[in-house]
Amino acid sequence: MSRRRVFSGSRSVAALGVAVVSIAALVMGSIATPPAHAVSELDRYLNLPMVNRDASQGPGGVNPKLPTDPKVLKGLVEEARERGVAPTSYQALLLQYRLADTTAAAGIDLKSWNPRAGVSANRVNLERSYTFYKNLQLSHRELQWAGMAGLVGADFGGGLLDFELATNVYDFARLAPVAHAIVTETNRSLGPVFVDKLPEGLRALARVGAKITAADLRHVQGAILVMQKNIFSDLMPMHRAYVTEGLPALREMRDAGLFPDEIMNAWENIATKTPDGIAAGNARLLMREQGEIINKQWDAVRAYRGDVGMAMTYASTLAGSPSVAGVPPLRSYKPLQLNGTAVDGRKVTITVPLPSWNWSVFDERWDYITTELLPKYRLQIENRWPALKRELQAPESAQMEQHRPIFNILPTLQSALETLKVEVK
Repeated sequence: MSRRRVFSGSRSVAALGVAVVSIAALVMGSIATPPAHAVSELDRYLNLPMVNRDASQGPGGVNPKLPTDPKVLKGLVEEARERGVAPTSYQALLLQYRLADTTAAAGIDLKSWNPRAGVSANRVNLERSYTFYKNLQLSHRELQWAGMAGLVGADFGGGLLDFELATNVYDFARLAPVAHAIVTETNRSLGPVFVDKLPEGLRALARVGAKITAADLRHVQGAILVMQKNIFSDLMPMHRAYVTEGLPALREMRDAGLFPDEIMNAWENIATKTPDGIAAGNARLLMREQGEIINKQWDAVRAYRGDVGMAMTYASTLAGSPSVAGVPPLRSYKPLQLNGTAVDGRKVTITVPLPSWNWSVFDERWDYITTELLPKYRLQIENRWPALKRELQAPESAQMEQHRPIFNILPTLQSALETLKVEVK
């Protein structure tokens, strides 16, 4: 055999050996390394921004890339825990899981929940949201925020039913002449200095009430529906975590950066189930709702198209009447009373049964809440539970229908004009 053939054969054997080793390495590698999709399924959901935590951005959950099936989300969260991933890295995933679990328990489809679709499209969501709130209160006496929000929310839901109907533009048009008459009478009797002291919303209603359009109503209605979803999406997952898994589940949410230590302290107070602890904890949750979750949104509604937003938010204050025993209608709290000096030097007092404030202004809203709603709801919980329980068990659809306020705004304004009192000394 020639040396050329021996060398060539050896080279073939060597090449075959390298090929065998390479194939073996590939086989072993495929056994030792999990499939790429098994690793990346969770990884692609980590560190996602919560672009839709403010529901004004679109339908669904906190990020459109996330699943909405609570079982799928639960598996992903459990994997993140097992892998020791920092909670801040699965923040959006965790909130999406808690939110999807909560909406499923309430009978709401998270994926299709779109507040901008209008009241008719969201009426079932409204009813199921507030029913869920009230049921939490019925089964857990310490969850007072949920019970009060369920009652008051249904009242505002009734207002939304009115705002949806374009024919209600006619009702706003009828408000304008009466508001204008109040302003005119004040000016005739006392002069422009006193007119300037009338509530800004009342003066705005006199100027533009007849010009409010169906598009304006739809805009404000959509904004309020966004607020309603934002409140649910922030506070209800906390409540659901509390009743299903307790404080450890809430601490995980805190560690993920979904809320600060102050809110965790509120839940720890609630969990003491002592009257003072429950009251302090629920008051802090209410402050989060009104002062942190929807405060800027109310400001935006009030600023909408100048006088239009001002007029509509004042009208909502004029009509609002929370379903908590002993709590006065918004219009009866701090009614308008003006004191001053007429041009001839005499002292003048004007008393009008109209609100001197506007629900959309946080400081004024919070004053009403802490003076009226919180203490009187606590009184109901601690001393009149059977009566409150009956209210909480009332069908949500019936409560919303009973609190459609547009029918009462005109008679209230008319009464204000007729009972306008001017005392001159």
